[in-house]
Amino acid sequence: MEKEINEQLQGQSLVLEQKPENTKKLYIESYGCAMNFSDSEIVASILTNEGYNTTQILEEADLVLVNTCSIRDKAEQTVRKRLEKYNAVKRTNPTMKVGVLGCMAERLKTQFLEEEKIVDMVVGPDAYKDLPNLLKEVEEGREAINVILSKEETYGDISPVRLMSNGVTAFVSITRGCDNMCTFCVVPFTRGRERSREPQSIMAEIQDLWDKGFKEITLLGQNVDSYLWYGGGLKKDFDKATEMQIATAVKFEHLLEMVAVAFPKMRIRFSTSNPQDMHEEVLHVIAKYPNICKHIHLPVQSGSNRILAAMNRLHTREEYMRLIDKINTIIPNCGITQDMIAGFPTETEEDHQDTLSLMEYVKYSFGYMYAYSERPGTLAGRKMEDDVPEATKLRRLQEIVDLQRVHSGYRTQEFLGQTVEVLVEKTSKKSDHDLSGRNSQSIVVVFPKEHYKIGDFVNVQITNCTSGTLIGKAVGYSEMN
Repeated sequence: MEKEINEQLQGQSLVLEQKPENTKKLYIESYGCAMNFSDSEIVASILTNEGYNTTQILEEADLVLVNTCSIRDKAEQTVRKRLEKYNAVKRTNPTMKVGVLGCMAERLKTQFLEEEKIVDMVVGPDAYKDLPNLLKEVEEGREAINVILSKEETYGDISPVRLMSNGVTAFVSITRGCDNMCTFCVVPFTRGRERSREPQSIMAEIQDLWDKGFKEITLLGQNVDSYLWYGGGLKKDFDKATEMQIATAVKFEHLLEMVAVAFPKMRIRFSTSNPQDMHEEVLHVIAKYPNICKHIHLPVQSGSNRILAAMNRLHTREEYMRLIDKINTIIPNCGITQDMIAGFPTETEEDHQDTLSLMEYVKYSFGYMYAYSERPGTLAGRKMEDDVPEATKLRRLQEIVDLQRVHSGYRTQEFLGQTVEVLVEKTSKKSDHDLSGRNSQSIVVVFPKEHYKIGDFVNVQITNCTSGTLIGKAVGYSEMN
């Protein structure tokens, strides 16, 4: 699958195991973050029970679904172009139905049904269990919409179908929604309040993956460090829980340790973390267990205290740097990656230089860097003028990208001469004679195939590197096999 899961993945049609008794054909495309791809697996599972097999051929589909992202305007424009494509196909296949899922569905709601005449159905992220009813509405000739946000839905009772799976790595969703009201972000409005999934259902899903031969899981959420299970309910209501619920509450560090102990031969990753909620206890758990990958994706967004405050990021530059110091002390070999926004409203050249200096302090392994894109409905969209000229945004973004490339090269060079453990995920894109996987720090490693295969844990001695890839030769299987 998989690059780092916070990357805005390009749209993919997803392939599902076929059931011979199913007669209808489903075509799904997913855009955006890993949570959308995880949600598409839930949708596919629900529709499998409604008589649908998936197809990679758009033209033969009875139902076309696009799972959408609203995090930036570019993502929304990509989806609109895909809808134009569907419209062209629908003219030759008039019985084909089209639905919009995900964050754009939640944000735009009835606008899709009014503007995009092709769209028959609009379904928000918390309404996927209502798909069978909505499909009946569509089949009876009515437009169907359900974008109601839930305070309880976690889909913990649905066994996801693994789409586009390599049989090696998989997502396991542990939280939904977000309580952090960053002024630039639509997620609290499109995915609702933060709630955590019951831990036993998480463990059962991981057990099922292990039984099926998967070797690595990523615990997934908008803010995994806020995971909190005390018998149900929203995180914000925890202070109202009973003494017994509080005493037996499962926090993220507890869940992470539970998984590490129960599945010692399975690699564990997690994403995404919020600096304000990344506590020292989590760091000690990561350091303690060798099967927990030594990588933390820790979005900062800006290195300027003034801009961080304007973003409503509940940490300062200094607090973030102290957290970085703590990570480096407790987990000396930890890979740290970032998200960064260039050109946030009112950002000055001094603010931009603060971002560059923070990057120099941390020297991230890699990152996801974007020019600010105003999102309607957010506080920044409502209250702040998008006043940084586009040319200035792009110039600052390029400077951030260029510096990150230097730091990425610095981090990969640190591995020269070392031997790293790699979980083989696929054949290299550049050569059928090479295999590709990631090390614990989530850096891609490429090495000659020889007798090794996808799913093996292999020790690889690093002999060369680029700014984004480690190159080496296998020296044997690792102890994780």
